[in-house]
Amino acid sequence: MSLRSTFRNLFAAALIMLPMFSLPAAQAQIGVGVAINIHIAPPALPVYEQPALPAPGYLWTPGYWSYGDAGYFWVPGVWAQPPVAGLLWTPGYWGYEGGVYGWHGGYWGPHVGFYGGVNYGFGFGGVGFVGGEWRGGVFAYNSAVANFGSVHVTNVYENRTIVEQNTIVNVNHVSFNGGEGIQVHASAVEMQAANEHHFEPTAEQVQHQTFASQDRAQLASVNQGRPATMASANVNAYHQVAQQHAQSQPISAADRSVGRNYNPNTREANQDRRIANGLRSGQMTSGEAARAEQTQSNIDQQVHNDREANGGKLTGAERQQINGEQNTASRQIYNDNHNGNTVKPNEVDDREANQQQRTANGLRSGQMTSGEAARTNANQAAVAQQVHNERTANGGALTRQQKQQANKEENKNSRQIYNGKHNNKTSKPEKD
Repeated sequence: MSLRSTFRNLFAAALIMLPMFSLPAAQAQIGVGVAINIHIAPPALPVYEQPALPAPGYLWTPGYWSYGDAGYFWVPGVWAQPPVAGLLWTPGYWGYEGGVYGWHGGYWGPHVGFYGGVNYGFGFGGVGFVGGEWRGGVFAYNSAVANFGSVHVTNVYENRTIVEQNTIVNVNHVSFNGGEGIQVHASAVEMQAANEHHFEPTAEQVQHQTFASQDRAQLASVNQGRPATMASANVNAYHQVAQQHAQSQPISAADRSVGRNYNPNTREANQDRRIANGLRSGQMTSGEAARAEQTQSNIDQQVHNDREANGGKLTGAERQQINGEQNTASRQIYNDNHNGNTVKPNEVDDREANQQQRTANGLRSGQMTSGEAARTNANQAAVAQQVHNERTANGGALTRQQKQQANKEENKNSRQIYNGKHNNKTSKPEKD
């Protein structure tokens, strides 16, 4: 069964089931198939450390972006107890299909199924689960993944090879499958696991998500993709934190309005990320990147100038104009990534890709303004053009001296990007 048909069948099932249950918005997406469809992509996965195991018998369930009446909110990763011994957790995931992002709820089962290829970490590297296994009714932990802290655990083994083999590289921490997200399809083994008897998330897991939905500090529109609580040792520990936050600063009507319109993946950031991916894979040459980066610089500068003239916002007409220009730029990036002009992945282009990704992250988080992005993109375009010219003159290669010069220029750009993201100039991410 394809991802498309799976998505369609689960969504149809969700439509049938929803009228039968009166679920709060925070609970509607957990364990009820594709119960929510959003036109805005979920934020990137935050990077965090796994808390220590509270006691033997608990299994790790990774954090994820959920969606409620105030937009996206982060549900902290947590150690949880399975309904019965012998079960493993298959995390939920967002999948892009038919122009919308739909949530596929997680479940307990004898084997781990497909979860979109999303690398949630801590044993959930995108394929299966390598954090441990059941042995004779007792769970044995893989010490290469699990954090035991001071807890004494007797059933332990170490297997680092399986971790490496079952990890999907996700340097951008993308949190969804399909579209411009992770391009992975369910394997035969994962499809078989999907047809096994499943157990719904436990009452504690559902309650945990409800706590997060009521915690203003977990809203993506408030924390800009960096939740106040990334993970918790157990549900009760986070419950206390969530209650304190809810009492001190409850979610307001204004928060709900902003959250529903919050777009964590601005168009500018997406274009920079696509350029970075093209450079990193070798599908985009330095010359093509120079043109794309200069185009983005021009658009960034236009956005900056328009905002400056309008008190920090764009008018409807300006948004339409910018969107039209980005559509043209998007087609050019696509053509450059698919025209057959390729280069062997190399450290010079990889460095350039990393700079583009840092600019994208700065735009997405709001740490970098459009004006600052315009300057960094212009700098990157200049370096890319220089690299292109030198390669052309040298039969496709760079001399050692030219590599050193390019690296020196990138060091300057790197400092500029760092300064742009760490000064007092910030912008609220919005859909441009």
